[in-house]
Amino acid sequence: MILLVLIASVLILGITIYQFREINEDYHQNRMERKEEQIRQSIDLTIAKTTYPVTEENLGLIFMTDIYEIAVVQNMNFNLYSLDGELIKSSRPKFENDSISICIEPEILNKLESSVDKRYVMETAAAGDKYQSSYTYIADRKFKPIGILNLPYFEDNSFNDKELKEFLMRLGGVYLLMLVMAIALAFVISKYITRSLETISNMMERTNLNRNNEKIFIDSPGEEIEKLISSYNGMIDELGQSAVKLARSEREQAWREMAKQVAHEIKNPLTPMRLTVQSFERKFDPEDPNIKEKVKEYSNTLIQQIDTMSSIASAFSNFAEMPAQQNETLNVVKIVKLALDIFNESYIHFSADEEEIIAKLDRTQLIRVVTNLVKNAIQAVPEVLAPRVLVSVTSEGESVKISVADNGIGIQEENREKIFEPKFTTKNSGMGLGLGMVKNIVETYKGSIDFTSQPGKGTVFYVKFPKEKTI
Repeated sequence: MILLVLIASVLILGITIYQFREINEDYHQNRMERKEEQIRQSIDLTIAKTTYPVTEENLGLIFMTDIYEIAVVQNMNFNLYSLDGELIKSSRPKFENDSISICIEPEILNKLESSVDKRYVMETAAAGDKYQSSYTYIADRKFKPIGILNLPYFEDNSFNDKELKEFLMRLGGVYLLMLVMAIALAFVISKYITRSLETISNMMERTNLNRNNEKIFIDSPGEEIEKLISSYNGMIDELGQSAVKLARSEREQAWREMAKQVAHEIKNPLTPMRLTVQSFERKFDPEDPNIKEKVKEYSNTLIQQIDTMSSIASAFSNFAEMPAQQNETLNVVKIVKLALDIFNESYIHFSADEEEIIAKLDRTQLIRVVTNLVKNAIQAVPEVLAPRVLVSVTSEGESVKISVADNGIGIQEENREKIFEPKFTTKNSGMGLGLGMVKNIVETYKGSIDFTSQPGKGTVFYVKFPKEKTI
């Protein structure tokens, strides 16, 4: 709509200027012809009344005084030339050679003589103004040419230009008002048209496979919008069904993977236990003087493997168990510092911005989070010449932030998406349940965990818990 108004205004502007110029040309042409006809009639009347013989030689005498009267009456100056083009008389009392030509150019005489109506008009321009000069024959009573009438005409467009300017200003005001109205109307119409689409767009942006999605309900939508809404609501129904199936499939897949992992981890210690029992049975000799030492060695081997199996069972049990909601008001700075006391590494450092940051958490679970993150940091710096692990506790708005930074090997780009998955590990030992368990604990307390890492330079894990709200 705005573009149409602009195009229309430009076209109207061009047509208006063109029309005014056409009117000006027609006006000046008609006015010059009228003046020329009126002067010719006055000349014919003077010739009819004169007592001088009507000849080319007597033109100066015939119009000695009448030429000025005619010029005054007609309000326009004119010149009389002989048939050879020499100036005989001018209505101007005095004239200069540079303003009135003394002789008509031969080219003009030839064009006048060859014209059908015995009339020739020459157009010239000077200093931006246009001039016209008409040349016609003067005839005697027998219609024999005795001279040439020259009518110089200046096109005065000042009045018309003023009228054009005023008209364009009014027209511009009208089109400016129309443009403002078009913009307002276009805005209202576009908002009305896109209102339903904006609602649908917002709902689509909030669509998530992992939660229940709302359907769209709009009063009196257009036919096309109604089809789009119906398609969207149908998609939401299908998405809900797919989400249930996917969740069930993921749970089944998770349990299958967990069962495989448990079976694999338990098989590892069973094999050396079996070999140990078979070896002991084959080599057992009651008369052997070192039988007691061998039985003790055999028992230690079995106990060691049994302890391994027990630790595997405990690890899976801790991972599967949701943190108990036995919350208490804790000084997070103090508890984190206490959790670091079990580590003997001298390169572990602790810092805190405040001496006391209060949050409502479970003491055991908080210690478990800190120890798991610090263990990972320690395992990331074994090959570093100057290892360093920095644990810090800071306050960020309504949250308490625990950071564990190391200058170890870092996390490779391809492992970033898997770092919190159960049973994923990059170490030669371990079951990969530590970070998964930490994430499970943190999310139970409506917190968040994230990390930044640069391979070869180090990793920083960030854990945020909500503070206890004070009343």
